[in-house]
Amino acid sequence: MTDYPTTPLNRIKRNAKRAVYDRAAIHGILDAAMICHLAYEIDGQPYCTPTIHWREGEVLYWHGSSASRALRAQGKGLRVCLTVTHLDGLVLARSAFNHSCNFRSAMVFGTAELVSDPAEKRAALLAITDRLLPGRNAELRPMTTQEIKATSVMRMTIEAVSAKVRAANVGDDDEDGAHPVWAGVIPLRLVTGTPEPSPVLPAGMALPAHLAPFAPGRPLDAALQETQAAYENAAD
Repeated sequence: MTDYPTTPLNRIKRNAKRAVYDRAAIHGILDAAMICHLAYEIDGQPYCTPTIHWREGEVLYWHGSSASRALRAQGKGLRVCLTVTHLDGLVLARSAFNHSCNFRSAMVFGTAELVSDPAEKRAALLAITDRLLPGRNAELRPMTTQEIKATSVMRMTIEAVSAKVRAANVGDDDEDGAHPVWAGVIPLRLVTGTPEPSPVLPAGMALPAHLAPFAPGRPLDAALQETQAAYENAAD
């Protein structure tokens, strides 16, 4: 894989040493997140909407209600900016000014499009489940025509993108190094919990094999990257 091209739109200027344009690294940041924030403008009013996203190569998808005002506007070819962020640690320095956090973030620019082809729309709706939970669609009841009709699917080809990553310890000023206060990094990680069965689940029904990546205590970003890799391998 090659780096994404840098342009005036996606070139990182502030703390450029943290800039990442590597395609594989950026895909990893996107795939390790379940929730993105989608920024756009309707009639001069800016909005930023959290939503579930998924990736197919160089295309990002998201979905929502067909009655959504935001999705109806986006479907007309709205310019959008999609971001994801992972908070990896609190960085505690010897001065308030030098406190920071460790993180991985990506910012993607493109034009939203409504997926109108019925076959592509159905495939995309199946893909959101398979991307997160490979193999689960085979066990579920099929989607109904009304459910598909009630859902809009959007896509955006990645036109420009950059990532920014901080993964370091404290950056104290030299003169602060001897100040007698604890300094360092407190790692942060979102992990999966113990599954809570549905109250109407038949007795003795075991957890399905496709949920193995989400074992209790597993880092969520690692689980999502594993399921994305399994999904892509199944598609090859």
